[in-house]
Amino acid sequence: MFKNVIALFYNLFIALYGFALKLASIWNPKARLWVSGRKNYFTELEFRLKDLPQDNRPRVWMHCASLGEFEQGRPVLEKIRQNNPNTIIVITFFSPSGYEIRKNYRGADFVLYLPLDTHYNAMSFIRLINPSMVLWVRYEFWLHYLEEIKRKQIPLLLISGTIYKRGLFYGIYRKKLFQCFTHFFVQTPASAQFLREEGFNNNVTVSGDTRFDRVIEIAEAFQPIEPVEAFCQGHRVLVAGSTWPEDEEEMIHYVRERPDFRFIIAPHEVDKENIKDLQKEFPHSILYSSLQSQFTGNTKPNETTYNPKQINTLIIDNIGMLSRLYHYADITYVGGGFGESGLHNILEAAVYGKPVFFGPVYQSHYEAVALEEAGGAISIENALELENQLNALWNDETLLKQRGEAAKQYVYANAGATGYIMDYIYKNRLLTN
Repeated sequence: MFKNVIALFYNLFIALYGFALKLASIWNPKARLWVSGRKNYFTELEFRLKDLPQDNRPRVWMHCASLGEFEQGRPVLEKIRQNNPNTIIVITFFSPSGYEIRKNYRGADFVLYLPLDTHYNAMSFIRLINPSMVLWVRYEFWLHYLEEIKRKQIPLLLISGTIYKRGLFYGIYRKKLFQCFTHFFVQTPASAQFLREEGFNNNVTVSGDTRFDRVIEIAEAFQPIEPVEAFCQGHRVLVAGSTWPEDEEEMIHYVRERPDFRFIIAPHEVDKENIKDLQKEFPHSILYSSLQSQFTGNTKPNETTYNPKQINTLIIDNIGMLSRLYHYADITYVGGGFGESGLHNILEAAVYGKPVFFGPVYQSHYEAVALEEAGGAISIENALELENQLNALWNDETLLKQRGEAAKQYVYANAGATGYIMDYIYKNRLLTN
């Protein structure tokens, strides 16, 4: 009886959540994208799917909450595509920040929004997609979708999973949610232990995080960025990636005091207002778009002219370059550790053998804890501590190299999660209809 009441509240919550997003779409651009991306959803999806070959080739559906989860699932999808090129691959996102960036990803046949989690939507979506295997990345357990996957007896794998206690609904329904999964590939022994305490002993593997495989792949396929290379040449360089205003505040004084260094700031939000604010905070800066245009000869009126004697900061006003920017750093800083947004991907920086700085809120990120323990990362509480720690590394070349090497060794030592998952898929013939 109590569970039925909770289910009723869940459905009510989903309905209210959808209504709130429609209301917010009047003034909020992200909410507007979320809503517009789901208009006439099933009519358009059915039209797009009608040209698919009606044969026995496998169909793999991977769901990601947002961009970070996509990067975790990507190594597995690309291995599937490489080894089984006829596989039809469908990717869904819940968040516009993931969908908008990867909607043209060539490694999938379809990149879609995931409709709101109602019983009707779950049944309709899975009927149309008709997957032979489902990959669920990390977390975000939608009740109706998982139950429909189980009802249709479709193999469901959790990859790069993180499992922990949270919320009333989750606490009551977690066993029911977990029972929908065929196998769990989790990041840490703690997640595996929690699952075992819930009675899941035979279908749990501590595989680690597929992000390690992904960042290694990116680093080893590095392609130079000519304007950035010229900007950095002959200088010490700090690259700060995925920064929020709280992170940028900690760097303002140091950047202004070190005109001889080069600073690259890649903010998490690249909308015009945020970029304008950054230009005010860092007056001796140039936007990447402006710097790039001067290399191609396509300068526009009123663009800042690049004068190396006057400019020490490069502000990245696009998305998609960050993983390559860390290559140019002597020291890196990864944002998100000063607020509720959460620490961003530190592995993208560590893989290049560069020490990683971040803010004080990182304990829920096991890789950040482990990297700090390994000597490859430093957490700071405020601007003064950041400056002191940076100066200590700049003044000790041996220590700088030791911390950088510790970061790289940590990443390479934890590679291999993709192999665990692919072995399971092939041993259990999940891509064979």
